[in-house]
Amino acid sequence: MSTAPVSPATPDAPPLTLLTAAEAAARAAAHEAAVRSRTRAHLERRSRGEKHPVEDFLYTYYPFTPGQLATWHPGAGTAVSAEAGAEPEADATATASADAQAAVLSRLSARKWYRARALPDGTSVLTLDLTAWREARGSGAHFIRDLLARTLGREGTFGCFGLHEWAMVYKQTDEEHRHTQVPLRLSRADTDAVVEGHRIRCSHFDAFRFFTPPARPLNTLAPARETMREMEQPGCLHGGMDLYKWAMKLGPVVPSEVTLAAFDLAREIRVLDMEASPYDVRGWGYDAVAIETPEGKAEYVRRQREFAERGNAIRRDLLSALDSALGAWQPGCPAARQPR
Repeated sequence: MSTAPVSPATPDAPPLTLLTAAEAAARAAAHEAAVRSRTRAHLERRSRGEKHPVEDFLYTYYPFTPGQLATWHPGAGTAVSAEAGAEPEADATATASADAQAAVLSRLSARKWYRARALPDGTSVLTLDLTAWREARGSGAHFIRDLLARTLGREGTFGCFGLHEWAMVYKQTDEEHRHTQVPLRLSRADTDAVVEGHRIRCSHFDAFRFFTPPARPLNTLAPARETMREMEQPGCLHGGMDLYKWAMKLGPVVPSEVTLAAFDLAREIRVLDMEASPYDVRGWGYDAVAIETPEGKAEYVRRQREFAERGNAIRRDLLSALDSALGAWQPGCPAARQPR
């Protein structure tokens, strides 16, 4: 790599990391290829009008398209040389054609928030205009930073066993289920008995709000959107999936490598979410994690703990990006609000 620290835009900002145009083009191409490999099956199903009970969630619940995910960003704290040029032979992994370099520079310069400026040595670079970004997005970003930092500082809770999905079908008829094309693993009576036989302690509002009316009083917690920062904890599967949402909402200030890691985590969490649910997804090639049994509970917790560790690593990466983007900036009045 030929990355090198360069002078920041302001004296109190951390040094920028400089990418050559060739390095930027190589990273952008690698990111776009990685996203294509992950989203191709979804796009093919969509073209045929086919639904998928597990993977569609990432494209329907979260309002981001494969094209948006494939858009490469170097992230806050990184500048890209605005001049295409040949790479040293020693850095063969970063080589890119002149056309590829010109294309990535053209795309970056056309995107919102990117600006061209000259470094003290006269080098022309493309960087994020963080002043403009803070004015437009800083309040929401400040909320996200606070949420991530508080969550990272808490111990994870690992005894929920994914019962939120069971509470979403409690006392429903087959026609009322969200996934009407997917059968339940157990009878309706046995499914309801699982809910009634466990202590439900869901801390995530965006899961709790889908509980059926009879299930809501069974939850020992009362999560609300306003208390999200007080209740979010690293063991929550939905909190782990939402790291993809936060990465995408933060957009250009998050390196695309981090956003892709959050997407991958969300995909894997979604698999466990449905394998441990009352739905029988074995017809789609998945396993069943029977959380109504001791063996299923143990499997759920094992995977939940692994996801929590990976989620916390991504939280740290997101906080690092936010620190570069926000610095000591604080929102004015009104106070920081949760981004929608």
